Amino acid sequence: MRNFLKFLVIAPVALVFLAFALANRHSVVVSFDPFNSGDISSPQIVLPMFIVVIGATMFGVILGGFATWIGQGRFRKAERVARAKVEDLRGEIEFLRNQIADQKPAGLSKTTAITPVRGAA
Repeated sequence: MRNFLKFLVIAPVALVFLAFALANRHSVVVSFDPFNSGDISSPQIVLPMFIVVIGATMFGVILGGFATWIGQGRFRKAERVARAKVEDLRGEIEFLRNQIADQKPAGLSKTTAITPVRGAA
């Protein structure tokens, strides 16, 4: 079911990217000089337009994911601290259970039941 839903989402997106790529095959000049004065040759690349747009989109998604991961660092740290505290408390509970078990009288145990004496009144 999950694979079907994934296909249901990915297939239309792939079709849109394919249609975009077929419609925008012409070349564009990508320049890395924001102050292009024209008299000095600046570093530039000639690529098909769909590669530029899809590449910029992928770069934005990766950059956004990284920014989100950085922003959620405090929550991951709080989870690590809480998990360590839980483990400490579990160890303390086990220690206290062992102490209680050692203090019980030898004649009584969990399986020993008190049965009423018949005929005594």
